[in-house]
Amino acid sequence: MAMFGKSAGQDQGATWEPSAASGRLAATAGASENGVFTSDLSVSEYVLLDEAGFEPLGFVVGSSIYHIGLQLARWGQNQELGMLTQAMYSARELAMSRMQAEADQLNADGVVGVNLRLQSYVWGQDVLEFVATGTAVRALKGEGAHRAPGGRAFSSDLSAQDFYRVLASGSVPVAFVLGTCVYHIAHQSALQSLRQAGTNQEMVIFTQGIYEARELALSRMQAEATASGASGIVGVNVAVLNHVWGEHATEFFATGTAIRRLDPSHHMPGSAPKPTFTLSLDV
Repeated sequence: MAMFGKSAGQDQGATWEPSAASGRLAATAGASENGVFTSDLSVSEYVLLDEAGFEPLGFVVGSSIYHIGLQLARWGQNQELGMLTQAMYSARELAMSRMQAEADQLNADGVVGVNLRLQSYVWGQDVLEFVATGTAVRALKGEGAHRAPGGRAFSSDLSAQDFYRVLASGSVPVAFVLGTCVYHIAHQSALQSLRQAGTNQEMVIFTQGIYEARELALSRMQAEATASGASGIVGVNVAVLNHVWGEHATEFFATGTAIRRLDPSHHMPGSAPKPTFTLSLDV
């Protein structure tokens, strides 16, 4: 990840790759001539993907079950919890890289509809599973122009409808980019709370902490896009997540799809939506 790379020997999971999906992928379109495709696309998205000049290959998955530790913070101070930020980056990177590896096995040009989620299990109260899913796709013309600058499959959390519009404008997704920051928001003393009782006023210490945490997440997402060779990011979303650390430790999670401009020959001017006029016959 752009701002929080793994250090040597930090994570044993980085050297282990799952093989359970090998049989399924070998019988999937892209890896076998007679293979069937699988996808999480709706019927409308499947049809629209074909109109965009792409075919689905297979439903790809990456997963990592991660133990999230604890980090002490000063009770009355705003500060980033760097160790926890690193853990959230590392776990998501493992899930994303494994999803990408499955797409590579299918010789895909990209992965659309990427969904990155967390889930917990009753048998592990202090662990979280990070799951990345999407549909691997391939351009029907097979030119390779839609791949990321490094030659690997692009990734995008755009819907098939938005993906089609991006292609129509002469652009293409590069990567699903993210930035995260786990931040401790300072507590107020009992005396401070009493002074503010019954008055309308801004909670400056809280505002400052939230601003800094959100900006750290956004700047890291932007740095990932820059490193991937993108020209911009669409569909930016900033989520506020509370996990297992207590009420004053919060994760700010920024995501989006980095895109880049293609050669003008890839522009599809005839695909722009046309306005229509509807006259109601109700009296």
